[in-house]
This record gives sequence, C-alpha cells and structure tokens, in this order.
Amino acid sequence: MDFELRRAREKLQKEQKERKEMAKLKLQRERKAKEEASRQRAAIEEVQRARRIDAAEAQVKADEQMAENLLSGGGIMFHRILEAVLYPGVGDKIKLPSSCFTELSDQRVFDKGPVYFRLSVTGQESSSDTSAVSKSHGVTHSGVLEFTAEEGFVALPPHVWSNLFPTEAPTTPLIEIQYVRLSKGSYAKLQPEDISFLDIPNHKAVLETSLRQHATLSQDDIITVRHGELTFKLHVLELKPSKSVSVLETDIEVDIVSPEAASEKSNQKVLKPLTYGVPESGVVEEGVYMYYKFLLDNDVWSVIASSNSRIEVKLEVDTDSGDTDLYISKHPLMFPTHHQHHWSSHDVGSKTLILSSQDQNLGLGTCSIGIYGFKGTTKYKIVVSVQDNSNRGQQAGLSTSSTVDVDSVECGNCKHYIPSRSIALHEAYCRRHNVACQYAGCGVILRVGDAKNHVHCNRCGKAFQQAEMEKHMKVFHEPLHCSCGVVLEMEEMVQHQSSDCPMRMITCRFCGDIVQAGSSPMDTRDRFRGLTEHESVCGSRTAPCDSCGRSVMLKEMDIHQIAVHPNN
Repeated sequence: MDFELRRAREKLQKEQKERKEMAKLKLQRERKAKEEASRQRAAIEEVQRARRIDAAEAQVKADEQMAENLLSGGGIMFHRILEAVLYPGVGDKIKLPSSCFTELSDQRVFDKGPVYFRLSVTGQESSSDTSAVSKSHGVTHSGVLEFTAEEGFVALPPHVWSNLFPTEAPTTPLIEIQYVRLSKGSYAKLQPEDISFLDIPNHKAVLETSLRQHATLSQDDIITVRHGELTFKLHVLELKPSKSVSVLETDIEVDIVSPEAASEKSNQKVLKPLTYGVPESGVVEEGVYMYYKFLLDNDVWSVIASSNSRIEVKLEVDTDSGDTDLYISKHPLMFPTHHQHHWSSHDVGSKTLILSSQDQNLGLGTCSIGIYGFKGTTKYKIVVSVQDNSNRGQQAGLSTSSTVDVDSVECGNCKHYIPSRSIALHEAYCRRHNVACQYAGCGVILRVGDAKNHVHCNRCGKAFQQAEMEKHMKVFHEPLHCSCGVVLEMEEMVQHQSSDCPMRMITCRFCGDIVQAGSSPMDTRDRFRGLTEHESVCGSRTAPCDSCGRSVMLKEMDIHQIAVHPNN
C-alpha cells in the first residue's frame, strides 16, 4: 500500500514539474514575441519618421531651389532638360527648340535685354561650393543664337561642348538649362596654356576680337583663340564682379598672366629670344622647324634707318651631318615656313641674310627666324648682329671707280679687257683653262674642271652646282598646298600667301586688329579701294565726323572729308 502511494505521489510531482516547465517556456515565448513585435513596430516607425524627414527636406530644398531660380532669373522661371548635340559654330551661343521661345516669350523675357542660360550636366554636382571637381563638374553659361533646334535637343557650339564635357561625353548627354540674369563683367584674369600666345603682336586686341563672338564668361572655362592657322587655349582664372559675367556691350579689364610651368609641358611652337651679337647653338632634325625672334626697337631701327648699318642674320651649320634652310618673317607672321616668309636662303651649308632699311618689309617690331631641317640632323649656330656699312661702301667705291685702260683688248673667251701687249698670251691660257657656259643668257666663265658641276634648272633656268640641283627642285618646284585650297610652286605660293590668300593675316586699317583678310569683298568700290573682306565689313561701321558731327562710314570718311570739308 505504501509503495503504491509513494509511486502515485512521485508521479503527481513529476506531472506538476512538467506543467511548471511548460508554463515557464510559454511565458518566455510570449515575452520574446512581445519584444520582437515591439522591435518591428519601432523599426517601422523609424522608417516612417525618416521618410517624413526626407520628404520635408526635399520640400525645403525644392523651395530653396525655386527661390534661387526665381532670384537668379529675376523672377522668371525657365527650366529644361534636353539632349545635347554638337554643331560647328563659334562663340558660346546655343540653339534651342521653338517651344523654348514660346515659353520665354510668354514670360516677356526678351523685353528684359540679352538672354543668358546656365548649362549643367544632369546628375553631377553643380553647386559653387564644390571646388574639388570644379574643372570637371560640367557647368558653364551661354547666350542663345536661335530657336531652330529639334524638340528635345539643344545644339551646342564646340566652346560650350568642350567646357561641359572636358574629357568624354556620355552616350546620351543630357543638359539642364536654366534662365539666369548675369551682371556685366568688369575684370577677367586669363592664363594661356602656351607661352607663344604672348608672342602675338597686340595679343590683347586679338583676344578682344575673339571675345566678340561670346555672350558670357564663366570662371574655370577654357576659351579658344584663333590667330590665322594657330589655335591657343586660355583658362579663365578669375572674373569680377561674379564668377559668371556678361561680356556684351561692356569694357572688361583683361589681365593675362604668364603660363609659367604650363608652357613647359606644351607642344606648341615657341619663339626663343635672341640677343644681338650673342650666338645661339642648337640641333634641328629633318622636317622640323626651330624658331627664334629678335626685336627691332626704336634704338636699333634708328641705326638701321640711317643707312649706315644693316641687320645680318648668319647661320653656320655642320654640313657633314645635314643641311638646313633659313627663313625670316616680320610679325604678324609669327612662324615662317618654306612658303610663308619674307626672306629666305636655301644655299647648301652656311647662310647669311642681310636686312636693310631699303626693304619695305622691314620696320619696327619683332622678326621671327625659322631654321628648317632640310636633310638629316644638323648642328647649327645662329647669330643676329648689326653690321656697319662703311667698309662695304669703301670697297664698292674702289670697284666702281676703276676704268678700262684705253690700250686694252677684250678677250674673245672670257670677255675681260686685257692689255693689248699680253692679249695673245692671255687668250692661249684662257682657252685651255676656262670655258663659257653655253646656256642662253648665262655666259658665266668657268674653270674647265668646274664646268661639269655647273648646271641650269630646266624649269626656271637658274644656275646651280650639280649637288644643289636636287634641293632646288624639291624646294622650288614641288607643288605646295595652301590651307585655302590653292596648289602652287614655292615662289608663287609665297606671293599668294602674302597678298592673295583669304587666310593671310592683316592689320585692319579701321579697327587696328590683326585678323584674317578674307576673300574679295562683294562691293566693287571696296575692291577698287583695295579693301579686304574683313575691312569691307569693319569699315561699314559709322563714326561721327570730327568737323560736322555727321555719322559717316569709316571707309567713306576720307571721301567725306574731301567732298564736304575740302578746306580742312
């Protein structure tokens, strides 16, 4: 009996213990479930709170952006995102779709003056505070040329395109366009990439001419300046009164700083300065030009103009290693070549060019020297000096003062006058050792041993040594291609590019800038006056007459003075 009671009690205790453990586990599970549900509710509330905060911040940012757009646009709202395409234009004026004209016109934008836009590449930071990527963030400003682009597209000239996409444009370049108001610029600091830009005569006037094709300037932009066939890039370092300004109908003080270290990495041609009387040595490879410059200032020119001195440019070369050509030009032709120059020498070996005040091409200013590697690699020494003419004059006077002896007879072979007492002996010796060139119009007397090396060009008739003929044919008679499309031989090409080529550089008689001449003007009277295409257009500007105040075209001012004010 006791045994059964004990087993029943143990069984009851065991069941009670199991029920307590199950109850305890149930409580733990319920507690964990409540905790998990609480964490989930907190996470959901946190996400919802973050979304509410983000929405609020986005709304504030949108309001600030709208306020900024209204402020920058002077109360005008214009914002478009268009796909960019490139068109071959100049300056910074873009082409927009006709719908943009309608939207701007409805807001009476065109009544407020010139129209400017802020252009930025979508998806990139464009704030003025982000300077870490200031050069590649794809932001610039522009004017508008016309509203003829296709809907959904904006046409950009190369200047704007290169500043928005300095490296490589994306497959689908999207541009954000916003109307802005810009203040007129008062100051600009620019830095050319190449030091040779400073060699351009009156380079600030050349820059001013280039900026006439622009409506705006933005800090960190790169602007391109063309001077004939040369192209220069300038970096906009600083602008006043703001980082983006208008350049229309305003006078800007321009400060051009030296490229310094930037020029050392450039492949652009550079003019090395020469000092009078100080030789400069160098090496030139075949097919390459080495350039130098020297200055004819007032002091040097006064000496040259007095006809007592001359400029001597002497090039000494090592003929064993190669051969060179020597070219000299007067600015604005900065870099002389074999078909663009004022003076040249193609002799084999060392060369000397004499420049005197009697030459119309010579005058005050800078002259450039081009040493061309015609054959092989050549070591050379170049020196520019001022030489006195007094010794030459004395020698010339002695040679011209000599007279023919009355008791002289002309040698039938060499045509020199020889005393009659020794004419027979002279002719016997002369006919054995000398021979006259039989080429028509030549008649030069040569030693018998040198006669075989004396040859004439079949095309121009000039006389040369046999070793010089190959160079003569290559230099003077190979056809040359001008950048305007004309094909001529060297001498004709020099004449063409100095007086006829539409791409030659001239100094405009009306604006004073050094510009491309252009083709012949349409107006017959302008062609009769000898005006170029640029001068015909530039001279059409009017200016008040100093005598009567009447507005007269610049190209008609001289006729007006003669016809209306003959007494003045």
